[in-house]
Amino acid sequence: MSTSLSFFSSTIFLSNPKSNIHSQKQRVFFKPLTATTTIRSEAAATATIPILSFDGTEVGSTTLNIKSAPLDTARAVVHRGLTTDLRNARAGTASTLTRAQVRGGGIKPYPQKKTGRARQGSKRTPLRPGGGVVFGPKPKDWSVKINKKEKRLAISTALSSAVENAIVVEEFGDKFDKPKTKEFIELMRRWGLDPKEKALFLMTEIDENVILSSRNIRTLKMLTPRTLNLFDILDSEKLVFTKSAVEFLNERYGNDDNDNEWEFEEQEEDGGKVEESAESSE
Repeated sequence: MSTSLSFFSSTIFLSNPKSNIHSQKQRVFFKPLTATTTIRSEAAATATIPILSFDGTEVGSTTLNIKSAPLDTARAVVHRGLTTDLRNARAGTASTLTRAQVRGGGIKPYPQKKTGRARQGSKRTPLRPGGGVVFGPKPKDWSVKINKKEKRLAISTALSSAVENAIVVEEFGDKFDKPKTKEFIELMRRWGLDPKEKALFLMTEIDENVILSSRNIRTLKMLTPRTLNLFDILDSEKLVFTKSAVEFLNERYGNDDNDNEWEFEEQEEDGGKVEESAESSE
């Protein structure tokens, strides 16, 4: 099954935006895009993003100041972060039974001689239907380990390269009195978003009515700091941040490595899987 990524700042993966890259091994397809942006090579990428109100009018601007990998290593960092996530999400559950695990076969199927057939000692032999499997698949752990700072740099590099297609909006969780998908689509159009394009919303807290109003829009992803991941960033054509989400990004992926406001607990599970959880300390 193939996976298609549509990443608007495709210069991370594509040196020539008119060419297609096809990987037979991973079966991942990268679509060429007309709008491309260059990777910032500074230690920290600073961008000014306008702030839109609930009515769609510009009420100010904010600054997104996050780290970005150098130009010569940006592609490798993002690629490693993406492939790590895909491998860690793979469940190696394929399993077969060997001849020692197949039920039955305690007696000889037929006499050794005078049958004209090849001698058989057990029904569990791989040569017979229902027997064991020779060198068959067994449950396997496909996960790989990635350094915490490298994974963080991959996310911040992807965000900084996609900042040209990002907008910041005011908090709108209390604007929906009841779930209404039609009103949410009208809100997206007031912000200049096409409901047919893939969009990613990053909010620190998501109201229940907002979730119910947006869950029927298949092109939309509603994420929190805890669920922010590299694949959804690369798979989106538009990024929408709330003001509190921008503060989180500046605090988490900015110059200052001291997480004063946002505390993350990281637990390393078996197989090298790393699960991050974000909590806001009041």
